[in-house]
Formats: sequence, structure tokens, C-alpha cells
Amino acid sequence: MLSTNWWPSCFAGGHALLEGVPGTAKTLMVKALARICRLEFQRVQCTPDLMPADILGTNVLTMATGTFSLHRGPIFTDLLLVDEGNRMPPRTQAALLESMEERQLTLDGVRYPASSFLTVFATQNPVEFEGTYPLPEAQLDRFLFKIRIHYPEAEEETEILSRYQRGFDARDLDSVGLVPLEEGLLAAARAEVAQVRVEPALFRYITAAVRRTRDWPALSLGASPRAAVGLMAASKALAAMDGRDYLIPDDVKAAAPPVLRHRLIVKPEADLEGITADRVIADIFDQIEVPGAVHAE
Repeated sequence: MLSTNWWPSCFAGGHALLEGVPGTAKTLMVKALARICRLEFQRVQCTPDLMPADILGTNVLTMATGTFSLHRGPIFTDLLLVDEGNRMPPRTQAALLESMEERQLTLDGVRYPASSFLTVFATQNPVEFEGTYPLPEAQLDRFLFKIRIHYPEAEEETEILSRYQRGFDARDLDSVGLVPLEEGLLAAARAEVAQVRVEPALFRYITAAVRRTRDWPALSLGASPRAAVGLMAASKALAAMDGRDYLIPDDVKAAAPPVLRHRLIVKPEADLEGITADRVIADIFDQIEVPGAVHAE
């Protein structure tokens, strides 16, 4: 079953960075999400020699007519899985950046619109760094979420074995019985998220949390204004998923770790003491004042 951590990325229209060791079904979960949401899916396996054209596409000369035609790359899709994204060389990372942020791409000076549903899920292995190009802070800031994929619990892993024994095949999603959303429902969900009300006190609550990261003693880099916008968008998605058309502080606290953890840089000395970005986020929300009760109209 898909974790609720995944859904706000689609509902809020943001990209997600998935961090987990190999074999924890990251690709399978993204493929299942695309199938449920009725989104076109493409996958790119990143290598150190990956070129921008391998993602964006290229103009190909047709010898018979003497004209060029666009051979579209995998970025022309709705949901793109960039597997081991930190193995892309910097030039290719930069080419992907425009598509993620602007929902458009440029080939030979011509701009092409990307899908309005374009969502990039990029994976990275947290334990293997040979031959990698760490994603720079500017690119990390383009991801709405950083979702950590952990090992399953013992009971869950036993259930995985049982399902495979009964014939489950991760390469054959047609046999799983996934029920897609009704046509147009994803667009309607995004519209509903956009209509979630945010009281002025919660603007100040989000601002206080983000600004506090910038002078926190254990951090050398805090969150940007884009992080504040992302935190509000993700919080609104959580509120809508909970059946509410208004935001409450608990939505903000729940959304904060996956939205902020990849945007904060812990000082080396604090890292040696075992201080993590998630711990800093929790400490910040323990210290800032929580707004009074927010009620529906």
C-alpha cells in the first residue's frame, strides 16, 4: 500500500527526492502511483555519462526531407522517475532543473512546454557515493519533499514473501488489480488543495519556523523563502487529505520534516554530535508559539 507521504507530491504539484537503499521498492511504488493517478510514466537510469539529450531529447535530421524533427526524451511525460539522480553529471542535472522548475525545456533555442502534471521523483542511495555527483543546494531546493524509504517491518517483509509465493510479479502491475482514479479526479484534487484556507496567524507560524532555521546554532544553512511556500503548499495538501478546507498547525508540523530536511545543512561539529536536520526541525517547532485554535467557517 502506498504511504500517505507520496500523495501530497501529486496533489501539491511538487517534486520528491526519495532516499533509500536498493531493493526497497522505490521504483515499484512510483510506477504504482502513476498507474493509480492515470499518469504517463517514464524512467531514466542515471549514469556518469548521461547527457542532457538523454533526458530532454534531440532534433533529428530526416535525410529524405532534409528537415529536423523533434525526438522527444523521457521528460515529455507526467511522472518521471530519475533513478540514482546523484549519478547525473552537473550539466545534465542543470538541464533537468529548468524542466522541474519552469515546466518547460529548451532545445536548440526553442522552448517546449512540459506536461502540467509533470512530477519528478528522483532516487538516491544514501550508502554508496563512488561515482556520484551530489545534488547542489540550488537543485535540492527544487524538490518539495525528501522522503526517506526505510526497510519494512518484519510482518510487512513476511507479507511480501507470501505475496510473491502466491504469484505477485512486480513487473506485471496489470495483475495486481490497482484501481485508477476517475478521469479528472487528480486535477479536481489539486483545485481543492488550492482552495484550502490559511489564516493570517498560520502565515506567521510558517514564517517563524522557516526564519528560525536561518539562525539556528547547529545549522550552517537555513531554509529559503521557496521552502516557506513549499511548506504551506504541502500543509494544504495534508489538510485536504484529512477532509478539511482550512489549515491547522498540526498540518504544518506534519509537513515540515519532509519539506525542510533536505534544505538544511547541519554544521560538521553538530553532525558529529548526532544532531540531524529532523531533530532540528522538531526542536524548532517545540520552541515557536503555536497559533490559537483555527475553526471552520
